[in-house]
Amino acid sequence: MDAQTAADEAFRAELTPVIPHMRAFARTLCGNATEADDLVQEALAKAWKSRASYQPDTSLKSWTFTIIRNQFYSDKRRSWRQTSLDPEMAERTLVAVTNPTGALELDEVRRALALLPDDQREALILVGVAGLAYEEVSAICGCAEGTIKSRVSRARQRLADIMAGGFIAEDEVRPAAAMDLLLADAQRLATRAA
Repeated sequence: MDAQTAADEAFRAELTPVIPHMRAFARTLCGNATEADDLVQEALAKAWKSRASYQPDTSLKSWTFTIIRNQFYSDKRRSWRQTSLDPEMAERTLVAVTNPTGALELDEVRRALALLPDDQREALILVGVAGLAYEEVSAICGCAEGTIKSRVSRARQRLADIMAGGFIAEDEVRPAAAMDLLLADAQRLATRAA
């Protein structure tokens, strides 16, 4: 048996008894046994891949718990982007059900958005419709966070000016479809970097 194989076997022997503790810790983070098991599997794979960076005679439990914790928070930061937008929930949230002109007003905003410069429209849709943070939008658009803030600010002002002017061309789209179109545009833009 060569030195690398012996080191791998020693690491495996030390890691195996820690697995139940890893599962318990993951369950306290996730609150769900299935998610916790998935988290532990990912952590075990990362621990095995990074086994050369583990310092023998230190706490393997602490080392693996750090991997689990970091993976858990990374997954949580990404998880909302991995779920699809729920048009029904957005429609209930964004469209005033008691306002009979709500769909017409939203459609007018949709048509006004089309009049904005592409970079401003994309930034405003990603922030306002998709609900992404400026940092995430800057990563998607490939520019500085300050640039995104500036684009959103200019887009909001320009959109207000367009709406105040009241000269927004009609199109062939039914006003009831405005929410679906905005959500589809937000989904397309948000997944562009994926």
